[in-house]
Amino acid sequence: MNIAVTCAALLGLLLFGLGLFVSTRRFKSRQGIGYDLSPTDPLHRAVRAHANTAEYAPFLAVLFLWFATRPIPDWIAATIVVATVARYLLVAGLLWGGRLDRPNPARFLGALLTYICGMVLAVGLFVV
Repeated sequence: MNIAVTCAALLGLLLFGLGLFVSTRRFKSRQGIGYDLSPTDPLHRAVRAHANTAEYAPFLAVLFLWFATRPIPDWIAATIVVATVARYLLVAGLLWGGRLDRPNPARFLGALLTYICGMVLAVGLFVV
């Protein structure tokens, strides 16, 4: 299977898995809408992880799938893999890192790599 398609599938699993996770958290907490604004509230963390993923995963998946339609250089394939790992790293930092109101190395690195990889892939549209 193509690496770009595999990574797009992994982003889809992340997005829909987080959606299910938020739903189960809501059911457990009996909170149908909203969440406690506490930076340690598990529902708050889950909603932020899902929302952040929903902001970036769709466009990354579009880029990945575009690249899947043609032969790509190794640096594009590597960037796709790093972008996918970055999204999972950011989610891990949101769900299991420290408080949401404090810096967190996993969130920072996940966000930074997402920005860098997203820009590299967008520029790659002109190059490949």
